[in-house]
Amino acid sequence: MGVMISVPLKSTTKNAVILKEVKNPKFDTQEIVSVSNRYYTASQMQIAKFISEYYFSSFSEAISLFLPYCRGRLPSHLSNNELNKNTKSNINGVIAITPYTRPNLSGTQQNAYNQILKKQKSLLFGVTGSGKTEIFISLMAKMLDEGKTCIFLMPEISLTPQMEKRLKVYFGESVAMWHSKLTKKKKESILAAIEEGSIRIVAGARSALFVPLRNVGLIIVDEEHDDSYKAMTRPRYHARDVAVLMGQKLGAKVLLASATPSMGSYHKYEVVKLSKPFVQTKKHYTFIEGNGINHTILDALQRHYVAKNQSLLFLPTRGNFKYLYCENCGKTHLCPYCSVGMALHRKFKHLKCHYCNFTETIVDTCTQCGHQPLKSERMGTVEALEVIEEAIEGIVVEQFDKDSITTAKKLKDALGRFESGESQMLLGTQMLSKGHDYANITLSVILGLDYILGLADYRARERAMSLLFQIAGRSGRAKEAEVIVQTGDPAFFKTYLSDYELFIKDELAFLEMADYPPFVSLARILIAHKDESKAGKITLDTVTKLKAFKDVEIVGSGKAPVERVANKFRFHILLRAKNRVPLLKALHAVDCREIEIDMDPVEFS
Repeated sequence: MGVMISVPLKSTTKNAVILKEVKNPKFDTQEIVSVSNRYYTASQMQIAKFISEYYFSSFSEAISLFLPYCRGRLPSHLSNNELNKNTKSNINGVIAITPYTRPNLSGTQQNAYNQILKKQKSLLFGVTGSGKTEIFISLMAKMLDEGKTCIFLMPEISLTPQMEKRLKVYFGESVAMWHSKLTKKKKESILAAIEEGSIRIVAGARSALFVPLRNVGLIIVDEEHDDSYKAMTRPRYHARDVAVLMGQKLGAKVLLASATPSMGSYHKYEVVKLSKPFVQTKKHYTFIEGNGINHTILDALQRHYVAKNQSLLFLPTRGNFKYLYCENCGKTHLCPYCSVGMALHRKFKHLKCHYCNFTETIVDTCTQCGHQPLKSERMGTVEALEVIEEAIEGIVVEQFDKDSITTAKKLKDALGRFESGESQMLLGTQMLSKGHDYANITLSVILGLDYILGLADYRARERAMSLLFQIAGRSGRAKEAEVIVQTGDPAFFKTYLSDYELFIKDELAFLEMADYPPFVSLARILIAHKDESKAGKITLDTVTKLKAFKDVEIVGSGKAPVERVANKFRFHILLRAKNRVPLLKALHAVDCREIEIDMDPVEFS
């Protein structure tokens, strides 16, 4: 089972997977066109089945996440447990296993390492700069010495250049980085090296979880709190949770890690703590009011630049991701196909809808009342860049967002310039919070936390606090540092500055009282149709069916916060249940082609 084949379908030939063998049916059948040497293992098939049933996708969509094995090395009928038993000797026959060099761990790190070895799955809760990476490398070295392989997940490909450099110091060409920006040729060469056994550590974004490594002994999910691990299209799986399941299926150790762990992981898994930075430096916090870049921020940037140090400035929006609005009628200039504002991108001299990608030239007149000119106040990275470069002569700034970093080469080049000191400042959005480690950063400036606190999301406080800790943690790795935080609610943040675990405990108490995850399960049903009345009727019919399930609470239903995307009217239903089983039962009862189900949602807009 699991063998890939080609089959005729109407006038074309399609790839398919054998699910099971059956007796010859009475109706007419067609011959298989060809049988591939590629196959999916029993474990891959089982995990794909779970993904399709739990995250409400087709089996085809779920199995397509995985990359198949090549039948040249092991028989296709072997289960993954059999693969694990057989492959060690297979690898040992191909590769001369010599002990890998390991980092020198401090007493605290060694203690954490020893605790992790005793647990099949655990959460490494280590403050920024506490030396989590050295523990990862030590664990990988142990696995490789035992003839096993490792998967190392990171939330963003922006982390891969620096991590690749660190891993290759210890493991050389045994390491491969895997992510969406690799060329087809590069992916093929990596897969060939995996099959021959020369690549034994695969690191990368969530797709790295599905590469065909044999004898997996360790899966690490770094920055496990990050929402990037949740897929936003079908199948809407969460890579962290699938990694835990995969560890159980393969008999592999699973380690989640973060300086700001998610509430669910802290609540569910055994915690191993690293409470202090490896290099302890002083960090001075300044809380300021206002909106945007002011003289206090510019003066600080100037001081650190003159002192030949580096800085980092975070904004919650990319490009000039802000909206044009009319002072006369108060209306925002909307996308004609979606009920969202058109984002202003001054660098490209156009407006763009970030939902359906419709673009148009910048307009100056209100489409509602005819008033002109239209106004725009929220600052994006492009505008911030202009303000900083005009105020500080000679400073070289790297714009670090998804509009600027569009290829793997651009990413590598930007980080290379910053690491060498050719540029003195990183300016960007969420990408800045993802675990970058540069010793010369002595100033972190954080804008827009109040915007995140105000989001219509039960996790808004967690997201804002986590972001503060993550961005602040990029500075002061080797020197005394300064952190400037712009917020109208400094008291909230100051309460927890020295103790994120205190915040977790307080927030968990609130979530339990308010009936939110991890104490309940949530699901979101999405309905989209070009006919608004049809979308509304599907929503109403679905709600009616759901009312029959007494253990499932309908939290709310109606028009989605963004009412129209790509000319389709959008409705949603939010469900809550104390236990997953009745919730899944209800969802499977109403599941149909007219709705999409998001289990354990992290996005509510």
